[in-house]
Amino acid sequence: MADMSLIKQSANALVARLRSAEITPHDLLDALEARISDVDGKVNALPTLCFDRARAYADDLLKKPVGERGLLAGMPVPIKDLADVAGVRSTQGSLIFADNIPDVSDLLVSHLEAEGGIVYAKSNTPEFGAGANTFNEVFGATLNPWNTSRSAAGSSGGAAVALATGTAWLAHGSDMGGSLRNPASFNNVCGMRPSPGRVATSRASKVDGNLGLEGPMARNVEDLALLFDAMCGDEPGDPVSKPRPQTSFLDQARSGWKPKRVAFSRDLGITPVDPEVADIVEAAARRFEDAGVIVEVAHPDLSEAHECFHVLRALSFAIGMKPLLDAHRDKLKPEVIWNIEQGLALTAEDVARAEHQRAAMFHRGLEFFNTYDLLLCPATIVSPYPVENRYVEECNGTTFDNYVEWLGIVYAITNICAPALSIPAGFTAEDLPVGIQIVGRPGCDGQVLAGGKLLQDILGHHTRLPIDPRS
Repeated sequence: MADMSLIKQSANALVARLRSAEITPHDLLDALEARISDVDGKVNALPTLCFDRARAYADDLLKKPVGERGLLAGMPVPIKDLADVAGVRSTQGSLIFADNIPDVSDLLVSHLEAEGGIVYAKSNTPEFGAGANTFNEVFGATLNPWNTSRSAAGSSGGAAVALATGTAWLAHGSDMGGSLRNPASFNNVCGMRPSPGRVATSRASKVDGNLGLEGPMARNVEDLALLFDAMCGDEPGDPVSKPRPQTSFLDQARSGWKPKRVAFSRDLGITPVDPEVADIVEAAARRFEDAGVIVEVAHPDLSEAHECFHVLRALSFAIGMKPLLDAHRDKLKPEVIWNIEQGLALTAEDVARAEHQRAAMFHRGLEFFNTYDLLLCPATIVSPYPVENRYVEECNGTTFDNYVEWLGIVYAITNICAPALSIPAGFTAEDLPVGIQIVGRPGCDGQVLAGGKLLQDILGHHTRLPIDPRS
C-alpha cells in the first residue's frame, strides 16, 4: 500500500529521509505511481512512464552505501521529452520520433542518474519545444490543473503540471524563450533558467550555443536549488560546462543573503502586459520592502530584444532542424516550418547585427546590475489562457506578428545571459496563478535563489501545492 502522505512532503525532507534509510526510493516510486493513476489522466503531464526501469535503477542504487548514492540519494525525477533516456520512448513531441527508443541517454540524464536521480517518466512538451503551449500530435495537450480549460504554458508544461499535481517533487526542464519560466508562472511552481554553462547537456549541432539551456523546476525555491546542485557541474561532453561552485546552491539559497536595492519593471519597456498581471507582480515585488529592501522602478535598455532574439532563434532552428525539414516537412507543425525557413533566409549581415545587439544588451545589463542587486518583472504577460489557442495572439490592445513575440518579457532576459527564476506571485480574480521573474547578474545564480527564497517566504503562495486538477 503506497504511503500517499509522501506526496505533500518537500524534496529536501524526502532526501533527508532517504539518507537516514527511513524510506527507500521504492516507497517514493509506489506513491508516484498511485498518484499518477489518480490524477494524470485529467491533465496529461507525464504521457510516458518507465517504472520498471526506475525500480531496477533503485535496486542497483540501494546496493551502494548511503554516502555513495549521490546528492539526490534516490529521488525520482521526470525528464522533459526533448532529452533522450536510454531504453525509454523519447519523442521530442514529434511524429517523426514517435517510436524512437534511444540506446544512449542525453548527457544531462546520465549526470542526474550519477547523482542518484531516478527517471520514472517523460514529461510532455510541444513539438521540439517550439511554442509556449504544451500540445503535440503524439500525446495531445497538457492541461492546467488550476483550470483544465486553460493552457499549462510551455515548453516545460508537462514538468510544471506534474509538480503542481503531486506527480513529481522535482522536474527537469529547458528554456530558450522562457520555457522554464512561463509554465512555472502558469502553474504556481518555481522554474529557473540558470547562467550559461551551469548544466551540461549533449551537443548535437551548435557546440557553443547558449540560447537554449537546461534547468530545474520544483514546488519551492529550496527544492529547486537541491535539483540544481545535482544538475550542475562540468562534463567533458559539453565544452562550455562549468565546475560546481564551492558553496552549494542549496546553501546559497538558505544563506540569508538579502538584496539592498532591487529594480521593478511592469514591462521591461518592450512589451504589453495584462494590467491585472502587472498589478499582481508589482504588489509582490513591493513586498521586498517588508524585509527592508529598497524597491525602485527601473530596467536596463533592452530595446533590441525582439529583433535580436528572433534572428538568433531562427538561426538555431535552421542549424538544428534543416535536415528534418528536407526529409519530413509533412510531419512538422507550421510554426516549426516557419521558424526553420526564417533561419534559412537570414543573411550574414542579419546574424552579425543580432550578435552585436546581444553583446550591447549584455553589457548594458552588467552596468545595470552595478546599481541593482536584482531585477523584478512579470514572468508572463498574461494569466493562463484557453488551451485551444495555439499561442497568445493579442495582449492589452497589441496584436502579435507570430507565435513567439508574446514571450518578449522572458526572452529579453535570455538575450543577456542572466539567471532568472520564476516564483509564485499571486492569483487573478479567477484564481489563476501569476509568477514573478527574479533576474540577477550573469553568474550570480545563488543570489537569485536567495532573493527568491526571501520573497517566496514573505508571499507564501507555494504552500498551496500540490493540488487536485479542477475543471
